Amino acid sequence: MSELKRKAQVMDAEGVRRALARLAHEIVEKNQGAAEVILVGIRRRGIPLAQRLSKLIGSIEGTEPPVGELDITLYRDDLSTLGPNPIVHRTYIPKPVTDATVVLVDDVIYTGRTTRAAMDALFDLGRPRAVQLCVLIDRGHRELPIRPDFVGKNVPTSKKEVIEVHLEEIDGEDAVYIMEKQE
Repeated sequence: MSELKRKAQVMDAEGVRRALARLAHEIVEKNQGAAEVILVGIRRRGIPLAQRLSKLIGSIEGTEPPVGELDITLYRDDLSTLGPNPIVHRTYIPKPVTDATVVLVDDVIYTGRTTRAAMDALFDLGRPRAVQLCVLIDRGHRELPIRPDFVGKNVPTSKKEVIEVHLEEIDGEDAVYIMEKQE
């Protein structure tokens, strides 16, 4: 197992705040409001990001869109690598997804496999009118034909680099770092 070393900071707390404010405006603009929008955070860091986006959209529109939580553990294509008893957390969606516009929210998009798993989990709950993807960081290297609708920042990386998103709610700070694998 290789160790990670911090290579660079690509966003500080103010950069994260500005990116989320812009993303909130883009979501409202693309959907001509947020009346039919449900924000669904992909576990783990997608949940606090979705909650923040809801508050920001509420300050724009006067009403906060509902926020759901999606656990994709059992939908992962690498489930067998997680061990014999993977921990499954709750999935909570505050209202039916059928005929709603669902905005999946995640911290980083890389290969697209997490997003594919999230869409599989979502479609087991109903048939949304539309599914959109909002990510704080797009680091490239897609293996599936998935593209986010809303991107906070594009951060080109090599395959030996890793993006670490730190959020106040989980990590005690808002920041985004490029980490490098040390062999």
